[in-house]
Amino acid sequence: MRLQQLVCLCEIIKRGLSVSAAAASLRTSQPAVSRQLRALERELGIEIFVRRHKRLIGLTAEGRAALAAAQRMLAEAERLLDIGRDASGSHSGVLVVATTHTQARHALPKVVKRFTTRYPEVEITLRQGTPATVADMVRAGEADIAIASEGPRRWPELVLLPAYRLERVVLTPPGHPLLRARPLTLERLVEHPIITYDEAFVGRSRLVRAFEAKGLKPRIALSAIDTDVIKTYVETGLGVGIVAKIAYDARRDRALRAIDARHLFESNTIYVTLRRHSALRRYAFDFIEWFAPHLEREAVARALRGEQTGEPPNVPVL
Repeated sequence: MRLQQLVCLCEIIKRGLSVSAAAASLRTSQPAVSRQLRALERELGIEIFVRRHKRLIGLTAEGRAALAAAQRMLAEAERLLDIGRDASGSHSGVLVVATTHTQARHALPKVVKRFTTRYPEVEITLRQGTPATVADMVRAGEADIAIASEGPRRWPELVLLPAYRLERVVLTPPGHPLLRARPLTLERLVEHPIITYDEAFVGRSRLVRAFEAKGLKPRIALSAIDTDVIKTYVETGLGVGIVAKIAYDARRDRALRAIDARHLFESNTIYVTLRRHSALRRYAFDFIEWFAPHLEREAVARALRGEQTGEPPNVPVL
């Protein structure tokens, strides 16, 4: 058995059971990948895939177990290489961080700046999406780290580490009637069209539940995944915005005013999401700790190994 056989297996899964796509990704030929797969099945004495004619349509029960073992073995092999790289002081590489617009735009710039200063030979790539899509990127091996709120589904192969909790503010143009409403209430807020995050964000559902608990039905005039889009339409007078507190900067957002809404809506936890048993380089551990200082390297490593890490730390509120 060779590691390349396991690489081919995992790549076929990653590419949606397409042998040709796996071959293209691995920069080899389709027959070569097929030969590696057949050799692995002969070595194990099982059929890994359910086939319809020559097409792969799913994993057998034994194939699912083989895939999980292959993923662990490749992660450990990568960990061995990383031990050598880190010990030799080699810090070149690529770190892929999948995150939402709000995190990329407002929470990560200082961390990225520090990272690029400390690790100038590491290319950092930011990929944006909804909480569900960025978690899928980590699960598929397309990203090393995801930073977002919890998605609609929890995957057993993912580890979610709480980074901090987000409070919300209501955004209005200057002179808006809500600026005179003290205290701000849901009853006053529901009188105005609302602009907020897309339904793919857990914060949206919590916002709606807060109104429903009071027997109120908000009128969502517009929703978006990009906070800057939300702010733009608030500036036009389309409605009032409900966004994460960190997304408002009084110096930059001079055409807007913010009203604290922490007493109206449940805070939203932002997580660092990793693939269980994944091999992280030293610079990845540093990135995580610089983003969330309570997520120290050893605590993250224990979580990746599936070990009990004790009571969770007090998660900061932003």
